[in-house]
Amino acid sequence: MVEVSATLDLELLRSFQAAARLGSLAAAAEQRHRTVSAISMQIKRLEALLDARLLERGPRGVVPTATGEALLQEARELLRMHDGIVARYAGRGLRGKVRFGLPEDYARELLGDVLPEFTARHPEVLLQAVTATSGELARQLERARLDLAVVLDRPIALPGGEPLWRTRPVWAAPRIANLTERDSLPLALHEVDCPYRALAAEALKRLGRPWHAVFTSTSIHAIERAVETGLAISVLDRERLTPAMRELGEAEGLPVLGRCEAQLHFARAIEPGSRPAAQALAELLRERLRGRGPWRGAGAG
Repeated sequence: MVEVSATLDLELLRSFQAAARLGSLAAAAEQRHRTVSAISMQIKRLEALLDARLLERGPRGVVPTATGEALLQEARELLRMHDGIVARYAGRGLRGKVRFGLPEDYARELLGDVLPEFTARHPEVLLQAVTATSGELARQLERARLDLAVVLDRPIALPGGEPLWRTRPVWAAPRIANLTERDSLPLALHEVDCPYRALAAEALKRLGRPWHAVFTSTSIHAIERAVETGLAISVLDRERLTPAMRELGEAEGLPVLGRCEAQLHFARAIEPGSRPAAQALAELLRERLRGRGPWRGAGAG
């Protein structure tokens, strides 16, 4: 007797991927246009099919198990391949070129999820993605060097932006060093046009606290390293804090920081051949980021 192998239902994988990435069955249900009970049932069916626990339920949502993390990587690639094949052979794929800008702080998450999904859905579209500070991205939009971009609303507030999510900036300090006792606060910052640099400068000016940039870089990873090694304090999104860092606040004499809003902006003039592709990318960004941002399981903040 021939043994029949199990067959994966791609819809089960899509629901699992959404829940694992968003950290919430409710958020996955909203994205997938299903009820929470339907998403829960789909994940239970997938777990039964694979004979493995894929998600751990807790008070703050769901997180993948070790098996779930492994499956998430393989499922992402399988779904990309499937969607790419459908787009190529079903005759409904978009063409053209889309130039997209994004802040470097969020590039890792967008490059690992949203942009690969877009290229899988629309393999005939030429995607050109660049990272820069929000100020530089705003200038490139105004000069029509980009078709659309995710831009934080500081230090340059562009009109007509579509809100995507609220950021959660915090004071990030090294875990092993106390730098707040110094007369002049040593900071690691991006150069001009950085929203978090503007937030830090504004907050410290209100407090009358002297500061100086002990380390300046265009690389977010270099700034994070400067904090981890005890060289400086910086302002980072809370989700970027590493085990070598700690969050500071008013208890340590540092002022409350304002918040930024990440907005989706289109260029004033987009080539007609690029507009459908730009609109498709914008719709995917809305679907994946609106209200939550690129961090899996993060709230609106």
